[in-house]
Amino acid sequence: MDDTERLKPSSTPQAIASRLETLILDGVFRPGQLLPSERRLCERLGVARSSLREALGTLRSKGIIITRQGRGSEVAPLVEAPHVTPLMHLFREHPRTLYDLLEVRALLEGESASLAANRGTPSDRVLITRRYREMADYVEQAESIDVGRLARLDHAFHLAICQASHNPVLMHTLSSLTDLLLSSVFASVRHLYHRPDSRDMINRQHARLHRAVVEGKPQLARRIALEHLSTISEQLREIDAEGQRLERAAMRLEDW
Repeated sequence: MDDTERLKPSSTPQAIASRLETLILDGVFRPGQLLPSERRLCERLGVARSSLREALGTLRSKGIIITRQGRGSEVAPLVEAPHVTPLMHLFREHPRTLYDLLEVRALLEGESASLAANRGTPSDRVLITRRYREMADYVEQAESIDVGRLARLDHAFHLAICQASHNPVLMHTLSSLTDLLLSSVFASVRHLYHRPDSRDMINRQHARLHRAVVEGKPQLARRIALEHLSTISEQLREIDAEGQRLERAAMRLEDW
């Protein structure tokens, strides 16, 4: 590359840093992921290595990437780990917040499903279908369901839909709540999946949500996502109420 090419606006260190930031915001490079080698980045971006190194230095100074000797550069955590804060501890220790979390999921995931159906690219639809098939195949083939594994597959499916929204703020907001979101998925799987009617309902809703998103039907995708979370919330509340009724009945039989 000659000196004239290096002075092109798109080849300056500032422009390269901006391009890399966009790739990180868009989820092409995710927190904890190693960046490609300098040689590979230069080839893909069509820039000089000296400019790339200066751009990487800019990202390091901003705390966006971390460079370790002998390992290369990786994307830094973009948000503080939620489980270390006192607020997140309170959320985890008090089950009533599960319903608050399901309400938040409805707000975020309903919109992300609509946006994904409207904006999703063919590549996005391939990934969404892959995540859906991984979840559905596990349910169909497993002799006994590992709740933790199914919860992670379930969460990965919904996250793939969120990524297809092409809204970086929405995507990183959901990513910052991963631990809490995963805990809500775990709770729904653990309490509902052993019930045949609930299990069939969840499986049908996932299938319908997948179909609506990949077929590009935003209003239907939003409606199914909201219905999915609303039904889960209602059924978990009924299980809670049933448990309280059983407890009261047992207490009345005791000799006080």
